[in-house]
Amino acid sequence: MASRVLSTTEGTQQHHDFGPTEWVLFAIPPLIWGCSFLLIAIGLDDFAPSVVTMLRIAFGALAIGIFPAARRHIPARELPRLLFIAATWMAIPFSCFSVAEQWIDSSLAGMLNGAMPLATAAIAAVLLRRAPGRVQVTGLLIGFAGVVAVMWPALDHGSSSSVTGVLLVLLAVTCYGFAANVSVPLQQEYGSLPVVFRSQLLALAMTAPFGIFGLGRSHFAWSATAAVAALGVLGTGVAFIAMGNLLVRVGAARGAVAVYFVPIVAVIAGVVFRDEHVAALSLVGMALVVVGALLTSRADRRPATVPPD
Repeated sequence: MASRVLSTTEGTQQHHDFGPTEWVLFAIPPLIWGCSFLLIAIGLDDFAPSVVTMLRIAFGALAIGIFPAARRHIPARELPRLLFIAATWMAIPFSCFSVAEQWIDSSLAGMLNGAMPLATAAIAAVLLRRAPGRVQVTGLLIGFAGVVAVMWPALDHGSSSSVTGVLLVLLAVTCYGFAANVSVPLQQEYGSLPVVFRSQLLALAMTAPFGIFGLGRSHFAWSATAAVAALGVLGTGVAFIAMGNLLVRVGAARGAVAVYFVPIVAVIAGVVFRDEHVAALSLVGMALVVVGALLTSRADRRPATVPPD
């Protein structure tokens, strides 16, 4: 599997600047995922974390499954990679976020999620044995500094009880980094919809036993149900389709930079819906995030090379 990832992922590192289509695909995931942490928190008011995870994936699969293209054939030989993607892109990180938000607030979870591009770029560099260009490295560093600045006020005032929640989110971010790199070759070969849909079905099978068990510690509420339904249809459906297509068009390391904007949306959602205070340092961090994303989205002008097997 590693050799296939190496050879195919290199082909996805497109050497062109973003066009209108790329920018639209770039905008959709952070807008939706930035609000997803708020939706998770609303769902946790009445549902157990495992139920939120299970229902989120189920609603996402329903949203994508209505498209005939999602049911296109994928050979059985791809099952190991699909299982890996299902675990690292959905089952594990979704579970981590649902559990973590019992101890940390939604805005902090969203802020920490902004570290995904750094993890994706680092993993891509190891797989491809080829570091990003100087402009992209500069953009990643500036963007990471912005993420730190955005989340620092929340971390500075956090208690020791939030450490477990923070570690769970960082585990989820690391899983996303692996999934972004491994999923690109499959989506490039078979299309985004079939890969995402089958990964969701596999992830649902992984999480359903825990979700069914958690029903005993949950009670029905329209607000929680609506929140989880929106989380699944939009966050695990529409946003996944947009992100998958973006990764195929521009590559894992560059496409994942869209996640830098998730903390911005998460903070805005917290201010609007929870009346949270945003520190001045967080506003500076948001500006750094935008600058870093713009730099990283620039085309890599270096000639492409194929790494040795």
